[in-house]
Amino acid sequence: MIEKAKQADLSEIIEVIESARAFLKAQGLDQWQTSAYPASSDILSDIEKGIGYVLRHDGVLAGYAAVITGFEPAYDQLKGAWLNHNRDYMTVHRLAISSQVRGQSLGQKLFTDVFETFDTYTDFRVDTHPDNQIMQHILTKLGFEARGTVMYEGERVAYQKLISKVSVKR
Repeated sequence: MIEKAKQADLSEIIEVIESARAFLKAQGLDQWQTSAYPASSDILSDIEKGIGYVLRHDGVLAGYAAVITGFEPAYDQLKGAWLNHNRDYMTVHRLAISSQVRGQSLGQKLFTDVFETFDTYTDFRVDTHPDNQIMQHILTKLGFEARGTVMYEGERVAYQKLISKVSVKR
């Protein structure tokens, strides 16, 4: 399961971010290449706000994501159409998986852990670089639908997944 990141995790998180940055560069993507984003100050801010989460695998910090509840201003400028007009949803940003564990479906696991941890939410949104085929594959496999484009560190494809919560009557 994911757990809240702590300041003591910062150096390991930065290693994961830098590993992901190098992987994106090797894929020919400019995502995370033209600026320091996400910088250690971004991650530290996530931790201080209580929105930074880590995924551990076999005792190693294997992944990181910022999980934000509520309204994301950049998503209000969608070129396309969301499935609803909900303004209280979950957004996942700065998702990174360590190269040490790449290929073990841990990006997918991180998302499913978010769904389970934030099980009172039914609306999940995320964006990714238009050429990030790996992330787009993960999102599609998890049932996210492409809904248009947003500007977030450049033009990004925005995805949405609605989960129906069926109450069980006893």
